[in-house]
Amino acid sequence: MAAPAGGPRALLLDIEGTTTPLSFVADVLFPYARVRLAGFLARRGADPDVRADLARLRAEHAADVHAGASPPPWEGGGEGALAYLGFLMDRDRKSTGLKALQGRIWEEGYRAGELRSTLYEDVPRAFARWRGQGRTLAVYSSGSVQAQKLLFAHTTAGDLTAHLSAFFDTTTGPKKEAGSYRAVARALGLEAGAVLFLSDVAAELDAARAAGTDTALCVREAAAPPSSSHRVIATFDEVCP
Repeated sequence: MAAPAGGPRALLLDIEGTTTPLSFVADVLFPYARVRLAGFLARRGADPDVRADLARLRAEHAADVHAGASPPPWEGGGEGALAYLGFLMDRDRKSTGLKALQGRIWEEGYRAGELRSTLYEDVPRAFARWRGQGRTLAVYSSGSVQAQKLLFAHTTAGDLTAHLSAFFDTTTGPKKEAGSYRAVARALGLEAGAVLFLSDVAAELDAARAAGTDTALCVREAAAPPSSSHRVIATFDEVCP
């Protein structure tokens, strides 16, 4: 595939509020995982991957206690994990351990045909257009890489993962820290300035720009801000048309 003639070499995409409606994440995915956590841990708590997720959560719990965050006590293994998971979900914490467990539950839901991802209507055609222009497409979300792949593999528009070259989550680094975007650019084999990051969260865009990455604020369901230091877009049709 030929390199693009102009504009960014790569598009780095947030998910929630950028490619995917907030309502799908908040009203479908999150409740689906929450009500199934107890049963999932009872069935699969001894799996090595799940045990690793729980060990990560236990370390996060210890860090919260040390920081004075007053999480519920972790007692009795599974019950302690469930109480802490509820604490994290109630606060919408971008916990790597929580996101990994949610992704495993969503995987079961997608495989069973109980979940299908909703995207904004301009997303599939933008993916095809950008790839046709020779641009690299990557995703950077607080949801686990596993959850990202599942979401784009099971959309109402079909499997879109063939358009996506890379996936990044919080194991790369927090989304509001500039170093994370430098790490993403390195992983893509590009200078930071060759990457355009699209997100609906201004603080994430601020961090990306501090790393030298180009940015655009994606305004989907809310009114455009009265002012923004980032380019504002309402649809992907405005990006590399």
